Amino acid sequence: MCIFDKKFKSESMDFTEVYPEQVKTETQCGLSIAFFPDLPNEWQINLESRRYIGNKAKLSTWLSDILLESTNYYKDCDTFFDVFAGTGCIAKSMFASFKKVIVNDILHSNQVIYKAFFLKTAWDKAKVFNLLDTYNTLNTNKLPENYFSENFGGKFFDHKNAKLIGYIREDLEQRKREGELNEKEFCVLLATLIYNIDKIANTLGHFDAYIKKPIRHQTLYLKSIQPIEFEGIEIYREDANDLVRKVKADIAYIDPPYNSRQYNRFYHIYENLTEWKKPELFGVALKPKPENSSVYCTTKAKEAFQDLVENLDAKYLAVSYNNTYNAKSQSSENKIKLVEIEEILKAKGETKVFECDHPYFNTGKTEFNEHKELLFICQSIRN
Repeated sequence: MCIFDKKFKSESMDFTEVYPEQVKTETQCGLSIAFFPDLPNEWQINLESRRYIGNKAKLSTWLSDILLESTNYYKDCDTFFDVFAGTGCIAKSMFASFKKVIVNDILHSNQVIYKAFFLKTAWDKAKVFNLLDTYNTLNTNKLPENYFSENFGGKFFDHKNAKLIGYIREDLEQRKREGELNEKEFCVLLATLIYNIDKIANTLGHFDAYIKKPIRHQTLYLKSIQPIEFEGIEIYREDANDLVRKVKADIAYIDPPYNSRQYNRFYHIYENLTEWKKPELFGVALKPKPENSSVYCTTKAKEAFQDLVENLDAKYLAVSYNNTYNAKSQSSENKIKLVEIEEILKAKGETKVFECDHPYFNTGKTEFNEHKELLFICQSIRN
């Protein structure tokens, strides 16, 4: 079955007949390309379509409007830097306004997702879609057990889907190793896998735990992500405090993790799938040994934030913050207090604050009443 329509067969599918034009959208400064933009929603997955703690997708319009209105971006700003890019949705919202957009995140899986959606380079779209078609026709009953099914089957995913996920991931690794897939093709396929399994995972939206009930089987049917490529993208996977010493931007957007919940632990399955080192796993949640842990989730968060702000070479700093410092759960409580954020930013330059009511993405039992998202805009006195 083809990912687009049952009437098409993989061996004869011609995507130029289905959608003959790759639509190019000229932006104000850069160039972005949307592939198959007219596909119905059920045939594609967009960047914002995944569960992610701290996801700013629903706030992106509010954030970008205030950020652009509160700065002189239209006069003298060419570069936007998303220091802790997460889902990448804020960076994406800036494509129309900046010549260069820099994205950074410490997670391996997020780097793959950025390359899949944003990286502008040659890739064979027909090859990718035909391969997805092949995966969608596999008989899971005939697939062998593998690292993924033996560890995660019957827990985070039902056993058949776990076998399919592991088989696909191993096949992608082999095709990449043999040179059959270039970097862009590999990233599009792996990101497609990540986005689709997110929709059937036996979880509450992260992988810190799985639901301990019988898993209802849902067919894993890979729908392609919808890349939107940007000519001026720069992608990094570095410690933010190291990277700010190397790059320069006109506007830097800062949204670090503020509480004790480490993203590398919450999304360890995506990290495992991306690196595919097949590590030994520990505990009920089957996590590997920690790596890529963030200092912002520790008692050293304030010092790290101050170091980041002091060493950021940017005309404007935009900092997202929320009032979960009043959370009842200790793990949800912010490691940096509001007054500390204000003091550090005011030492950098003139600072304004904006607020918006916003429901908090909560995967546990913690309740937040009157939750607000805050946005600080700081004009650096050094520029």
